[in-house]
Amino acid sequence: MSAPIFANPPEALGPAVAESLPGPLEAEIRAIYGRSPLYARRFPLHPAPLRWSCYREIPVLTKPEIVTSGPQAFFPDYAAVERGLADKRYEYEHTSGTTSGPMTVIMEDGWWTAQTRRAYLAHPALAPYADRAYRKCVLAPVGCSSNLCPYEDHPFPHRWFDGTVYLNLSSDPFAFPEAEWDRIVLELQAVRPEVLEGEPVYLSLLARALRQRRVEVPDVRTVILTYGKASTQHGRRIAEAFPGAVQVDLYGSTEAGYLFVGDAFAGNSRVIDANAFIELVPWRAAGVAGAAVENVFQILVTTRGREAMPLLRYHTGDIVQRGAGGFRLLGREGGLYFRADGSLLSPTDVDAALPENFACWHWSFVQAGPTRWDFHYVADETAPPREIEAALAQLLGGGARVAAFRRKSLAPAASGKFALLKPLAR
Repeated sequence: MSAPIFANPPEALGPAVAESLPGPLEAEIRAIYGRSPLYARRFPLHPAPLRWSCYREIPVLTKPEIVTSGPQAFFPDYAAVERGLADKRYEYEHTSGTTSGPMTVIMEDGWWTAQTRRAYLAHPALAPYADRAYRKCVLAPVGCSSNLCPYEDHPFPHRWFDGTVYLNLSSDPFAFPEAEWDRIVLELQAVRPEVLEGEPVYLSLLARALRQRRVEVPDVRTVILTYGKASTQHGRRIAEAFPGAVQVDLYGSTEAGYLFVGDAFAGNSRVIDANAFIELVPWRAAGVAGAAVENVFQILVTTRGREAMPLLRYHTGDIVQRGAGGFRLLGREGGLYFRADGSLLSPTDVDAALPENFACWHWSFVQAGPTRWDFHYVADETAPPREIEAALAQLLGGGARVAAFRRKSLAPAASGKFALLKPLAR
């Protein structure tokens, strides 16, 4: 049986012998089995060297399964975990998980810091910050990563952790009153960060707040776009506020860690090999006829070197596209759309179809019926609707009708995350 496709380069996997797994991948799988009894209960492994046929039989792990079984399923003695939480050897975080409930993630102390350092080393714009002190500000959904992000109205000094300041205290930037933006801008000026990290919509609205107050923050050299899918509209507004700053796309999740890193909007993201093995599964949406879309994949993640809650063949729900220069993160499976001819539509395609002179702080393209779509956008001025509507209707094809609406705000999901493309549920 042929080997599955991996996003990691062959040298990261190690050489395979005949149909056997490469040594580093098999060693990680057996280490995961040794740490978490969950996997042996789902699918016992034999002691002989693993072959690809056996690897493919290991069940895919999903978010609903983790939510249902709970974090205790990963540990032989959960009482030891509770003691570890008490004496700070473990920490925990709640992610948005699934629509059925939040996911609790247990991580060993220092894991988030270590895998963040490896992510930084994998990109030339971030590598200089991997092993030296620097100032960073984060503007993202509350509870963004690890258990350091504040949940309550903590004063400024209590939101400073090892050179990083977490700027916001709630998870809807459109609901921030002007006094809140005053505080955020003032703290940004006071910290003078070299690195600014955040969810793209939050950072785009920060750019608006800076422009309205005629404030500049010249020390920012690198902007990390993470926590959500970025539109080129976000990127342009951020670039206007922080001219000369390099924008980096850093993709990951609380439960899996950082997985891909690349230049923003360049389609050159690569796997952070030291953090994970990433299997590529040819993808098409359920219920859509036709073959898998060429070079478009689901990803299955196997974490590396993780002690608490290691993940094996974990289905993240995100879709990537492989190109000549690397990978592009297209977004969540539920946030992609298939046209009538079977071709895939992603937020990247919508960005490309918008008129060149169009500018906004944020947009959302929502399917309202089988052939009806609404384009909502937040901007300082109303754009000519017919030009936008015609361009997007042509992009959709199939006799689609599009209506454009300028809005004062666009609400995020309960998790604080935003979706650019919202097709009807299939």
